[in-house]
Amino acid sequence: MGTSNWVDLNRDAETGIELVRAHFEGHAYDPHFHESYLIGFTEQGIQQFHCRNVLHSSRPGQVFLLEPGEIHDGHAPDRDGFTYSMLYLDPQWIERELRTLFEDAPSDCQPTFTQTLGDEPALRDVIAEAFRALQSRELRIVRQATLDALLGSLSRHLRWKPRHDAFDPRHPVVAFRARDYLHAHMDQDLGLDDLARACGVDRFRLSRAFKAAFGLAPHAYLVQLRLAKARRLLASGHAPSLVAMALGFADQSHMGRWFRRAYGLTPAHYRKRCSNLPDA
Repeated sequence: MGTSNWVDLNRDAETGIELVRAHFEGHAYDPHFHESYLIGFTEQGIQQFHCRNVLHSSRPGQVFLLEPGEIHDGHAPDRDGFTYSMLYLDPQWIERELRTLFEDAPSDCQPTFTQTLGDEPALRDVIAEAFRALQSRELRIVRQATLDALLGSLSRHLRWKPRHDAFDPRHPVVAFRARDYLHAHMDQDLGLDDLARACGVDRFRLSRAFKAAFGLAPHAYLVQLRLAKARRLLASGHAPSLVAMALGFADQSHMGRWFRRAYGLTPAHYRKRCSNLPDA
């Protein structure tokens, strides 16, 4: 990370919500995805990112909403860079809370956002208020009230979709078979030929189909799976060296390089901010 770039990260112990405030100039992070719902706003500058096959340009005050699994990157087109505040909401937490607040939520469905970027001053304000309450460790009743207000505002920007693995009939079934195989074997030293053989196709056809379906090549998708699990393990206090070994990275420095490219901070820094444990 450049000397002018910074990331401030904290984690609310009760809800597991991660709070990220960051500033980047030039290239911010490579294409990646999260297991959380990302809800935030741009404070300063222009934040450019690709998501849903569209290049978005988020300007000061604009709100961005990303779902789990949505691939996105980050770049500052202007020399002064951009600053943003963002909440990482656990999918199980957000769904449970929405169902508590809104009893008419359909069963066997999950929330999805209707748009990625928008000019929503009221939503921006409740995001900022929830961020401040969690960051400053306000009274529990205050934190809960600001989160309820946030969920109420979010409900106007989401719909409920059936809970099942997304299968797009426009893409070959082999792509989804390969995805499931990667999930089941993410810690193994897989070769593209191993994956192709398990799916019954040649590796060139597999690579084309996979990237068309998921926006990443199989090897890049595998790295993202490992990084997503690394975040969970690090937040639980596991040492970076042990996490790297468990997930099939060559060593801790290898995992660290990928981690910084995706998230803009080191595994040790992330672990320390989430678990309040010393670096390891």
